[in-house]
Amino acid sequence: MEKRIINPWKWQDQRSYVQAVEVKNVESTLYISGQTAINADGLSSAEDMKSQLLDALRNLEQVVTQAGYRCGDIVRLNIYTTSTAELWPHFPVFQDWIAKHGIKQALTLLEVKSLFETLKVELEATLVK
Repeated sequence: MEKRIINPWKWQDQRSYVQAVEVKNVESTLYISGQTAINADGLSSAEDMKSQLLDALRNLEQVVTQAGYRCGDIVRLNIYTTSTAELWPHFPVFQDWIAKHGIKQALTLLEVKSLFETLKVELEATLVK
């Protein structure tokens, strides 16, 4: 697999994403449903945004690993949140996770009216290898 990062500018580097990722000679592609702060028993978290973000990242990582991929294989990541204002102070948690795994992904951050039950953040990913 070959990946090419397209960044016409530098400002996105501080926000931990890239403008585009071209992928060639792909062995396989994995599309992951939105991962949230739902525990192994299927219970939605009622915790604060930071706790829910950490749980969603752990759940995403678990699905990635169980599928036989690495987090570094993420090429597209969508973040849905019920409050960008509430998420933004905790964005360094996300950025640290991205840096830890060496991820260079196209990213979309969307504020939505609501998520399932008491959830505040959801992460949807596409991976290639």
